[in-house]
Amino acid sequence: MVRPKSADLLRWYDQNARQLPWRVPPSAPSEDSSINQDLQQPDPYRIWLSEIMLQQTTVTAVIPYFNSFIRRWPTIKDLAEAQLDTVLQAWAGLGYYARARNLHKSAAIIVKEHEGKFPNTKKELLELPGVGPYTASAIAAIAFGQSEAVVDVNVERVLARLFAVQETLPTAKTRLNELARSLTPKTRPGDYAQGVMDLGATICTFQKPKCEICPWLPSCKAYKLGNVDQFPKRLPKEKRPIRKGIAFWVVGVDGSVLLRRRPETGLLGGMIEVPSTNWDVAGSMDLFKAPLLAEWNELPGKVSHSFTHFKL
Repeated sequence: MVRPKSADLLRWYDQNARQLPWRVPPSAPSEDSSINQDLQQPDPYRIWLSEIMLQQTTVTAVIPYFNSFIRRWPTIKDLAEAQLDTVLQAWAGLGYYARARNLHKSAAIIVKEHEGKFPNTKKELLELPGVGPYTASAIAAIAFGQSEAVVDVNVERVLARLFAVQETLPTAKTRLNELARSLTPKTRPGDYAQGVMDLGATICTFQKPKCEICPWLPSCKAYKLGNVDQFPKRLPKEKRPIRKGIAFWVVGVDGSVLLRRRPETGLLGGMIEVPSTNWDVAGSMDLFKAPLLAEWNELPGKVSHSFTHFKL
């Protein structure tokens, strides 16, 4: 098998890069030095904001939220000065609300402790709330051109197929990170990282991958074995438990609906909600656990909602 080369992927990315509102065009070298001087530089604020939003969320879902955030808070200073409630309201619908709280905390830290300038090393970025190894690597590579291996779910899929990795996820993550580091180039690491992510999102897809137009096809072991769809290997999914509870719709004498704020930590932390009993497997269906004394009327029917780890 021919070993995959980052140069092949970069050539493909130069021609096929997705246009996303937080991206700048590929920085392909040119013989005309004036063109290279005019290349746009990635904005660390936009890269960071997009990467936080993209955690556990699709690009399609993120784009309108990203555009809205940039219109309301065009700089890191603007975001740091915003009220947390306003940020949480703007975030509503993206889920995993701890991300929004950490976003706000990080903005304040960057403005106060770094004079509004983003930390430019992976080590420093990891000190920001809500920034883990993947996000720190992505910002360091894309925004600051550092040779950091960036591995998201799309990259995991590409590498698992490329090298026919036999370990199952999540155990395979260590091996996949080693492979990612071995392929990440010293030059144009940001373009390379975005190129691998684009390859997984548009070509090496979960279902019906377009192998015939993949720039790494000659190097793909899974393709040679004829079982691309079997990678990456995963353990069978556990069935999500069902939890139950009662939500209370409380209307005051003036017609207002009474709400409460959830604890800052935990599921949907800090968000406003209608009061409810605890959500548990046994089902807190006891009306005596109502939040206040009132004339309660039980409404017919049920409301269902799915979270990542359970169904409510």
